Amino acid sequence: MGSETPSGGSLGLKLAVESLFRGYAEGFDDFDLPKVLDCFAYPVTIWQLGKGTVFADSGELAENVEALFDVFESEEITHSDFSVLEVKSSGNAAFVALEWRQERSDGEAAMEFRCRYALRRNDLSGHWLIALVINEEEVSPR
Repeated sequence: MGSETPSGGSLGLKLAVESLFRGYAEGFDDFDLPKVLDCFAYPVTIWQLGKGTVFADSGELAENVEALFDVFESEEITHSDFSVLEVKSSGNAAFVALEWRQERSDGEAAMEFRCRYALRRNDLSGHWLIALVINEEEVSPR
């Protein structure tokens, strides 16, 4: 068995996940639409605000990403950073939990949140891609 990380995944998997999400964050920071879209396996499902949306291809997802670019611009977000909380894999599937911090140019946090992802390893390239996103919602006590 390979070396284990505290989050339960192998070191190689953790490095691959960090590389994928570093590219994803850089794509948002640079408003680089193709770089963001290349991080996904299609079709991809994104769950947020209690609603799941399936994007069949990069053309469909592009509109959503461009809307997020507008949010970044209006919130003056210049930098995105993440911490890997958990990584687990089985075959060509991996499950990841990340904590995100999106900052303005002065270093002030504009947004902080957690997301969970299901990743799929591309059969041809061996690279991990995002197949499912679940944005964690704040739940108020009842």
